[in-house]
Amino acid sequence: MRDIAFVFFLAAVLCVTGGMIWGLQMAASNDHSMVGAHAHLNLVGWATMALFGLYYRVTPQAAEGWLPRVHAGLAIPGVAIMVPGIALATTGGSPAVAIAGSFLTFGSMAVFLFTVVRHGFGARSEPRHGAAAFAPAE
Repeated sequence: MRDIAFVFFLAAVLCVTGGMIWGLQMAASNDHSMVGAHAHLNLVGWATMALFGLYYRVTPQAAEGWLPRVHAGLAIPGVAIMVPGIALATTGGSPAVAIAGSFLTFGSMAVFLFTVVRHGFGARSEPRHGAAAFAPAE
């Protein structure tokens, strides 16, 4: 199985590819009514997921265990639910789907915040234990 950095980066590339296709469609039709959903697909889907993937690649200790899988399990469905929800809300539908996706996306960011505080940024040369494991790398 591929590692978590690959999973996030693949999700990012799929999001930006879809975002580009959607942008081309909006430009060709001269209908930009979905620009908000399109922007969220590119920003949260492409930029954020790519940054998550890069973080896990350069901070390999953060990619270990079950928490990165929980992170992906919130982040990827969050975008997949939020973006269509925004499109639905834009066309007069209920914002409930967008709200649900937003809560998943926020949850994923809370997990990422915890991960960054716990592991810092960059690879460690030696494992740390106890309270030192929660301090940023020096």
